[in-house]
Amino acid sequence: MAKSEFMNALVQLAAEKNLPKEIILTALESALVSAYRKESFTHGEDISVKIHSVTGEVKLTLKKVVAEVLEDEYREISLKDARKKDKTLKAGDSVTYDLPAPNAGRIPAQIAKQVILQKLHDAERGAIYEEYVGKEGEIVTGTVQRVTPEQVVIDIGKTEAIIPQNEKTPTERYRQGQRLKLYIVEVARTTRGPQVIASRAHRNLLRDLLILEIPEIASGTVEIKGVAREAGYRSKVAVFTRQSSIDPVGCCVGLRGIRIQNIVNELNGEKIDVVQWSDDPRTFIASALSPAQVLSVVLNEAETTALVKVPDKHLSLAIGKEGQNVRLAAKLTGWRIDIKSASDLDAARALQKGEAAEKPAPAEEKHVDEITEVIEETAEASTPEEAETGEPATAIAEPTESAGIEILMPAEAVASAKPSRIRFAEEIMAGRDGKSRKKEAVKKDEAKDASVKAKSVKPKKKTYYEDEDFESQ
Repeated sequence: MAKSEFMNALVQLAAEKNLPKEIILTALESALVSAYRKESFTHGEDISVKIHSVTGEVKLTLKKVVAEVLEDEYREISLKDARKKDKTLKAGDSVTYDLPAPNAGRIPAQIAKQVILQKLHDAERGAIYEEYVGKEGEIVTGTVQRVTPEQVVIDIGKTEAIIPQNEKTPTERYRQGQRLKLYIVEVARTTRGPQVIASRAHRNLLRDLLILEIPEIASGTVEIKGVAREAGYRSKVAVFTRQSSIDPVGCCVGLRGIRIQNIVNELNGEKIDVVQWSDDPRTFIASALSPAQVLSVVLNEAETTALVKVPDKHLSLAIGKEGQNVRLAAKLTGWRIDIKSASDLDAARALQKGEAAEKPAPAEEKHVDEITEVIEETAEASTPEEAETGEPATAIAEPTESAGIEILMPAEAVASAKPSRIRFAEEIMAGRDGKSRKKEAVKKDEAKDASVKAKSVKPKKKTYYEDEDFESQ
């Protein structure tokens, strides 16, 4: 092969591998050193090969160290022999000899081929790593090559990217040959070459898609203040502009929603809410909860929480499906958001005011005194059962629904009271006017007299003539 043809082939190889010509020359020189050492030199000799970058001429050199006493004949030369070449040399200097390049045999040529292929492969891996390590945090376009349960392999040109299971979008179904936009998360060196980790679920994928699709964001007129995303389902984006004449939300949505629709199509139908950012947390939280209407926002800056009041009919809309809307709003704003309906919040506040205003009134204490008097008056009217047992009756106090208070028996009244029957609070309260007690006493006396009369009347004996059986006979 002529030298010109050799260099032409070298340049063509560099173009195919997308590598600089110098890297290929260095790899070829290392391969020739291995071939020459295998054919004509030993491993102890220090030889090197240099290929001219223009003519392709191969130059072989041998390097030895000047020594007064030879210890290694392959790497050292005696001072006497060295001064034949240069009389100024002394012990410790280096001498370089130019040697003719021998013709390598079949085996050295195979070794040279393996070495150059390995060197080119390593150089190619290094070049790919250097190229893609600078693309971390950027979007690339690729084609799906293989789909496995653990990962998706994407061809992104010079190498392959991997989408792990945790970086997949749950609602997406990948198929071979499908073209996707990916967000490069990390580029790592491995024994098998550079490994590119990509994502379809990262929130910055949405951010970069907005930059690509919307010129106002790319130019800096409209700023993206925050992105909250639940991949495959819904996302919220907060935008802001310093120019009062520009509507940041309208710029992102576009005419009839054409701009945002392109991004939605790329994300396979994921819903995107674009809201306006504000430096006032109340206004920002109210905007973040859109499309729900917000009546008021109360902030607790110490705990970074916000109490949001919404109309009753907008409560489910503000919370969202399985709490998705309020969860995204909390991620976007950085505040913990507690949503209450207007009726529930008003009822809770009214209850708190009522409890604070409700205190025991002096008039309510009269009930206890009256109950004590009633018990003292009725202590003598003990039942026969109590007289037989000789055990005093126990006073029982229960909260009454009619009065709404808890009636308690004083300890002094219990100690001084005579044995009496049990009087319940409802019975006592019903007979406080005295009339009902008199009526009950009269009824009891009448019932007692009736029972006594019934016991005193002897049953009438039947006569012989009153017997029905006799008449029948």
